[in-house]
Amino acid sequence: MYQVNRTLSNEQSYDALIVGIHEQEGLHSILQEVDKNLEGKLAELLKAKQLHTKKGELTKVFTFGQANAKVIYTVGLGSKKSFDLDSLQNAIGKVARQVTTDKLANLAIAVDSFQLEGASTEELIHAITESIELAAYKVDTYKEKSNEKPFTIESVTLIGEEADESWDKVAQTGRAFGEGTNLSRKLVNLPGNMLTPTYLAEEAKKVADKHGFEFDVLEREDMEKLGMGALLAVAAGSDQPPKMIVLKYQATEKWEDVVGFVGKGLTFDAGGISLKPGLNMHEMKGDMGGAAAVLGAMDIIGHIKPNKNILAVIPSSENLINGSALKPGDVIRAMSGKTIEVRNTDAEGRLILADGVAYAKQLGANYLVDVATLTGAVLVALGNSTTGVVHNNKEWYAEVEAASEQSREPIWAFPTHKPYHDLLKSSDVADLNNAPGRLGGSITAGLFIGEFAEETPWVHLDVAGTAWTSKTTPIGQPGGTGVMARTLAYLAAK
Repeated sequence: MYQVNRTLSNEQSYDALIVGIHEQEGLHSILQEVDKNLEGKLAELLKAKQLHTKKGELTKVFTFGQANAKVIYTVGLGSKKSFDLDSLQNAIGKVARQVTTDKLANLAIAVDSFQLEGASTEELIHAITESIELAAYKVDTYKEKSNEKPFTIESVTLIGEEADESWDKVAQTGRAFGEGTNLSRKLVNLPGNMLTPTYLAEEAKKVADKHGFEFDVLEREDMEKLGMGALLAVAAGSDQPPKMIVLKYQATEKWEDVVGFVGKGLTFDAGGISLKPGLNMHEMKGDMGGAAAVLGAMDIIGHIKPNKNILAVIPSSENLINGSALKPGDVIRAMSGKTIEVRNTDAEGRLILADGVAYAKQLGANYLVDVATLTGAVLVALGNSTTGVVHNNKEWYAEVEAASEQSREPIWAFPTHKPYHDLLKSSDVADLNNAPGRLGGSITAGLFIGEFAEETPWVHLDVAGTAWTSKTTPIGQPGGTGVMARTLAYLAAK
């Protein structure tokens, strides 16, 4: 799909040429060349302020066969001082959606016209190609459809004076990051009657087979033998069998220095006997956003092949109600041997992650990151733009934070002082209380999982506020965001 070239080739025709224009800037050199064939019409349009330069504004200019691009799209970038990678992503996303609407299949992009201060050419190309993939994603619907296939962009030629083979490699990496994120989005958006734990395991196997990963799934009988009482207790209220899904990417001869990603795979969460309110409960199909992020990251990892051993563990179940469902006041025993008093059955994510984290350690994880749509409290604390963090190791958190800065997926660490730990020990009948109260709810929920990480360096990412959006953006529709797939992939690549 992606090609590179140093000039706008006269031997090739394009459906569209895409060029960025900053405020108070003249025509980019590539437009100056095109303008010779257009008898200076582009320069006239710029002088008349009809080539819009305000950030996010698009101008469409037809060439009427006078150039080797049928249409020129100029993309307003605003001032250079305020233009950053997020601005670039939105600009590329917007124009990519427009050319798709206009059904233009073969594009040329003047990469140099989108240059920004402080960013390398590699970062620029990665952001452009990633953004094109992200903008292309559409949420599946189940309405009666016509026979017309969705339109897709067929080819993109990246043009720049320094273009060489390295550009192609970076472009393919950007594409992989976009595709992996879109996989995460797709999984989050699937209805709960379609995305069961069994189907999630099948999707995970597709990723494993695609990239040659080692793959395994524990069934209920396996979990019983291993003593995974926490996951089994949550799954008891559903007719769908639980799954413990495992993928391994081994980059070195020895299985050592292993980074373990653990994703919450709750494919639908009604809250169990501690039933959720009916309003917006349909969004609880997305309670497996952590699992989706892990699988999206593994898809990216399969493409970029980092020199690091990666383990993915996904405990998966539903949280529903039947005669066998977990009850408030029940005491269960997790795989680690710790007992848990269940004060609230809607605090189930931390329960299945308890066994997921313990199993990841058993499989050799030396470092852990868990990702989960864990608490509503994180939205109160941080809104829907920042992922909340609880961790037990500053050095390991610093690495995760650096990866989040690369992906531009913001995270923020909560305090974890001793009084928060003490709240978890407030049960008179068990080692831990799974729901010690509303105060500091995101912190105590994260620290509960940390009880099972123990001394292993561990970071918990609460994506309850960031894994789902109700807004349309230049790179996404309402629904799953795929958040943290790229952060985990950058962490693996370090």
